[in-house]
Amino acid sequence: MCGLNLGLIVIMIGLVVETEIGESMRFELDSGKTKCIAEDIKANAMTVGKYSIVNPSEGQPFPDSHKLVVRGNNYHLGDQVDSGTFAFTAAESGDYTTCFWANKHKPPVKMTIEFDWKSGVAAKDWSKTMEIELKKLYDTVSAIHEEMFYLRERDEEMQELNKETNSKMATLSFFSLLLCLYSKKLL
Repeated sequence: MCGLNLGLIVIMIGLVVETEIGESMRFELDSGKTKCIAEDIKANAMTVGKYSIVNPSEGQPFPDSHKLVVRGNNYHLGDQVDSGTFAFTAAESGDYTTCFWANKHKPPVKMTIEFDWKSGVAAKDWSKTMEIELKKLYDTVSAIHEEMFYLRERDEEMQELNKETNSKMATLSFFSLLLCLYSKKLL
């Protein structure tokens, strides 16, 4: 029963670890247009961002029309790209903006952009840290589980020893009483 509970706990913790904090967003951008996204970030907070154009023809190369100019305050510049990443630590608290510009095309093109922007605790890569902590936790729980079985065995041994000792003491007391009664009869 304890093994089943231990396995269930480990599975539940694993699911929590695998769940990613934060979600990416998708938006559409028409050619010749601009879309800016702002995030309020605290001073000294780590920030990571990742963006990519969703390929309209999966398995095919990107069309030449699907290129962006991406600018993020003074922390990132991507010129004629279809994907990219950025990371920085905010110097001061406030709004930080990332803008996406699509080149003008005839006929107009609509691009779908996937954008993932995380800051603070959500920006940290917890997967390795949590994996290590989960392994430590599992080893600790396993050691406690084994120690409990060891202590249970020792308790059974001690109870058996107590029974044997009580039995021997009862026998010794009986013989002592007989010896006392026999010696009193002789006197």
